[in-house]
Amino acid sequence: MRLKIKHTTRYRFGEPVTYGLQQLRKIPKSSHQQTVIDWSTRVEHGKREVVFEDHHHNTVELISIDRDATEVAVISEGEVEVEDSGGIVGRHPGPSPLWLYERSTPLTKAGSGCRALIRQVEGETDLERLHSLMRVIRDAVTYEKGDPDTSRTAEDAVADGRGVCQDHAHIFVACAREMGFAARYVSGYLMMNDRIEQEATHAWAEAYVDALGWVGFDVSNGQSPDARYVRVATGLDYTEAAPVVGSRIGGATETLDVQIQVAQQ
Repeated sequence: MRLKIKHTTRYRFGEPVTYGLQQLRKIPKSSHQQTVIDWSTRVEHGKREVVFEDHHHNTVELISIDRDATEVAVISEGEVEVEDSGGIVGRHPGPSPLWLYERSTPLTKAGSGCRALIRQVEGETDLERLHSLMRVIRDAVTYEKGDPDTSRTAEDAVADGRGVCQDHAHIFVACAREMGFAARYVSGYLMMNDRIEQEATHAWAEAYVDALGWVGFDVSNGQSPDARYVRVATGLDYTEAAPVVGSRIGGATETLDVQIQVAQQ
């Protein structure tokens, strides 16, 4: 399936910006089941300073904001060819060692809430147990739409009993690592069947299974990713796979507008 994606991030500032940098992870990965046909980034009232690949194989763009700008926009768009692999991403190529993804982070540290979910997991094989974990989390933590709280931990979401896709991904990663699996957070795009315009990017998780490699699990939708999913960035948690992070001097108040379009070609 070939998907066309356009992702616009626009900031408006109450006062002129003296200095600002944005770090973007919007360019999809090319892997055995996903090929980037073309991709471009356009910046209004700023410029792209450098592009590099980090230790998670994420393509990172560093954007500077023009001095005295009161508005900046980053328009990322392109086409990606995706095959349905049943959620299987495949082997781990490095450069980060596989054991790195067994390490918890402040956002994915398993506590009593996650361990209670793990006790409900069933299955004979690793794959069966991971699919069971996905169902257990989905039953325990109701999915809701809304802006994610980037400081909210997996344990916070379990205790609250509700959360966005970011929360579901963090809970799965925390539980999978507690169960002895290497696991990671994934951010990307998901083509919806009923609309093209979307409010935000999507998030899910991957766990490493012997003989299969990395396998994806989307708790919010209760399935493994198919040809509608486009993988963009991976990391130990949201902070290492966020589409946009940055800092600035000046600018006072800030208004953010995000527009995302995902459609089949």
